[in-house]
Amino acid sequence: MTEKVQGPKSYFPSIEAKYGQPIDHWMTLLDENALELTHMNQVGWLKDNHGFGHGHANALVAVFRKERNL
Repeated sequence: MTEKVQGPKSYFPSIEAKYGQPIDHWMTLLDENALELTHMNQVGWLKDNHGFGHGHANALVAVFRKERNL
């Protein structure tokens, strides 16, 4: 039986549907263009450059930073 995804990753299906790209695409963009930024600056970068809403950007950045031990 599959466990229900909780926490920031629970936003991923909505992010993919709304912004038209897989999560790996956004993680790669953060790696290439915003790695040196703080959490909130990365959130702002996604909002300003890619039209993300705050909740989606924050969830994506939270997972991005956790997976990279930032």
